[in-house]
Amino acid sequence: MAGQREAYELLLIEEADAWFEYLETTRAQSALRYKEVEPWAWARLSQRLRAIKTRRAKLKPAAEAA
Repeated sequence: MAGQREAYELLLIEEADAWFEYLETTRAQSALRYKEVEPWAWARLSQRLRAIKTRRAKLKPAAEAA
């Protein structure tokens, strides 16, 4: 059970890291540069969040089986 909790906490940290990466990429950009960078940054964030959601969903059945 402790392993499940640790895995869940690591996913939370990874989710926060994804958001911080997005903010770091888009922050302090000129308006023109922001328009170029933001779609890429949003797509990357969405991709990372989907992967985290998938891994989190796999944790639930494993926790219920234990």
